[in-house]
Amino acid sequence: MKRELFLTPVRLQVDLCLRTLSASRDPGEIVHALRTLTRNLEDGEFKRLHYTHAIQVLVSAHCFGGSCDDEEIKKLWCEMFLRGPPDQTLLLLLDTISSTGECAALEQCMSVLEKFLSAGRLQVLLWSRCEVGGACSDSPQLRETIIGRLAALPSITCNHLHTDTPDAFLPQQYYPLLAASMLDSLEKTCCALRAGQDCSLGFVAQVLGKVCIQGYTQIFETLAPRLSSLTRVDPLWQRVTQRLLEKVPERCTECVITGLIRSLSGAAAVSRLMGNLVVTNKKAQFVLTHKLLLQQYQHTTALLKSVLGYLALDSERRTLLKQVLRSVCQVWCNSSAVKHTSVEQQLYVSKALLLCVALLSHSEIQELRQEMFQCMLGGVQCRLDSSIERIRRMGMIVGECLSHKLDTPGSQLKFQYEADEETRELKSLMESPSVEDEDDEQHLQPESKVEGSAGQSVPSEAGRGSDSELDSDDDLTPYDMSADQEKKKSAPPRYVRDCLEALMSSDDAERVELSLQQAEALFRKNVKATQEVSVQFSKVLLHLEDRYSTPHFHTLRQNAMVALTVTDVKPVVDYWTTEFYSLNYSLRQRMDILEVLALSAQELSEPIINKHAGAQPISAVTALEQCDDITHWRQIVEKRIQSKTRRISKVRRPHKAVPNRYAPVAGFFFFPLLRSYDRPQVTFDLLGSDHLVLGRLLHTLGLLMHLAINAPVASQMGRALLDFVWTVRFHTDQMVRRGIVFAVCGVFLSMPGENLLTELGDDLMETRAWLADVAENDCDADCRSLAVQSLMLLDKNLKTQLQIPDMET
Repeated sequence: MKRELFLTPVRLQVDLCLRTLSASRDPGEIVHALRTLTRNLEDGEFKRLHYTHAIQVLVSAHCFGGSCDDEEIKKLWCEMFLRGPPDQTLLLLLDTISSTGECAALEQCMSVLEKFLSAGRLQVLLWSRCEVGGACSDSPQLRETIIGRLAALPSITCNHLHTDTPDAFLPQQYYPLLAASMLDSLEKTCCALRAGQDCSLGFVAQVLGKVCIQGYTQIFETLAPRLSSLTRVDPLWQRVTQRLLEKVPERCTECVITGLIRSLSGAAAVSRLMGNLVVTNKKAQFVLTHKLLLQQYQHTTALLKSVLGYLALDSERRTLLKQVLRSVCQVWCNSSAVKHTSVEQQLYVSKALLLCVALLSHSEIQELRQEMFQCMLGGVQCRLDSSIERIRRMGMIVGECLSHKLDTPGSQLKFQYEADEETRELKSLMESPSVEDEDDEQHLQPESKVEGSAGQSVPSEAGRGSDSELDSDDDLTPYDMSADQEKKKSAPPRYVRDCLEALMSSDDAERVELSLQQAEALFRKNVKATQEVSVQFSKVLLHLEDRYSTPHFHTLRQNAMVALTVTDVKPVVDYWTTEFYSLNYSLRQRMDILEVLALSAQELSEPIINKHAGAQPISAVTALEQCDDITHWRQIVEKRIQSKTRRISKVRRPHKAVPNRYAPVAGFFFFPLLRSYDRPQVTFDLLGSDHLVLGRLLHTLGLLMHLAINAPVASQMGRALLDFVWTVRFHTDQMVRRGIVFAVCGVFLSMPGENLLTELGDDLMETRAWLADVAENDCDADCRSLAVQSLMLLDKNLKTQLQIPDMET
């Protein structure tokens, strides 16, 4: 007969106890049955064949319902879960919690699971899978199930218990506990290896990978510092940790490596923990040499230093460092990448390039000299062509650093730029990088004493008395010279023509400075005299150069040009708009013209309070070059959107039109700037290489459009502006695209709502689709933000005209 037909004594005893627990209500019988089961917890057959069925009966039995007050029953019941195989216990408790409604069984299982975690049963579970042969009988499905439950325990419990979830099951407490259990298993593995026993780290590695791929990389906040400390003094710990990372499943490699490097302090620690994983594991190599450096840019500079320093610390890995440099050079000098990637990503790649170069030896630099030289020439040139100041400055700094590192005689690059925190950070990356752990660095305290020449301590200068105190003149009263003024050799001009003559022919620096200081006031005071020479004076100011390094020259010159424009509007504006497209002007002069037109329009658009008042400046006009365009105009857009939003709690007051001096002359400012944009001149190509001026022109046109609100010519201006921007809407330069979207925003702000449908009805849907694409896909954050604002304005106007109720409050 087959042996399976016979029931073993253990089987008979277990069946009898389970029937008692299921049917009996006598506490004595229940206690006896529980004691019998707990005595069998050490029996191999019971743990292997009967334990899971036994705890299932315990969970479903009523013995902890009516007799739950019996402390001995509670103790024996919990003991069955805390002394049995931890994997079976964990699976049953989690399944019960996730499938049971509010009842005594749920509360009992939650209580036992808390005790299970606090009693160190996770450590027992992990170590049972590290011992060779401990998990050989597991099926792949069971193994995967256990790993999934271990990694997702907080999600499983929180999804069912919601706000009643105990603190022990929350991620903030569970994952540090799981990390401590992993460390305990690794420590036991080291002890077993020293004793000559074999161990397997595959299960622990799979659990680690599963936790990280679910997004809980904070587990390394506990693991990484401890592993860094242990591997610093023990080579066996290095071997065990490296083996653990080698066993991580391929699909989890990226998240594990990224989380680990973020939590480590320095390349040396990364090298100890990872070894040559980047050489032996192709997925790790792709992540470390390509993805973290070229496809992602949200990481910190410290992570870049750790990754590149790790590649530089071993001779086998230095080949990959040179490979990384070649790849980064190709990206950095790619003009298409400069045009179609965000400033933040370009800054990230620039940091990677400088760090790579700083880690190379002299011989390696000579080997890669040609690639670096081509990178320097191409990358600097395409960045200097950019209209974004940060990108131009970035190209200058990297160009200077590469040229210094290449040490090319006679061709050292040197640029002039305004230093800020970003430039200082980039330059600091070229200093000799440290690959040591940050926690190993000793920060020396400053000495309070200075060593003398004979080795004796000498008090600092601040603490010593001064011999000069003996003959001090403190008792003498100083003569007050605060009101004294330097005597001027030249007198300031009193008439407009005298001022014009001084600026045209004088070689006296003091006289030129006084004339510039007085020009604005003279223009506004003597309107008739100014109008007689307005065009001639405009020509002089446009061509005026700072020959004598006059203080505040550009501000004084610009204020004078604005005052001249608002005093005699039509002739001067006609001169500015004509000269903007003329030959033989520098880009700076054309930019000056646009700034003067914008500031003059701002001043003219101020409400006329007194109808007898003449040309009066606004209280404060900010130069366009002195402010952030996007920030400044976003405030305007936000203000207008708020004014167009219907609120139930507030009384709607219609926008009141007030007279100003700009509305009658808006066309003189606007339309001439559109007449010759597509005619490339010998020295000026607006639609070609001179995209810096194109970007400024678009911002100026958008401002002129916005200031023309309620003007009779606003509809014609809006139609013409949309026709213009439609031809350049896919421009590659970020500054130009910002100007395009801002101009469209100006149209939606200023055109009357009824005219949007009548004048632009055929083009509105296409414009809306284009704006939606910009808002979703443009690489520049400011372009995306402005596109969203424009879409909001368009929808508001269309809802108003179509009489769709707006419920927004």
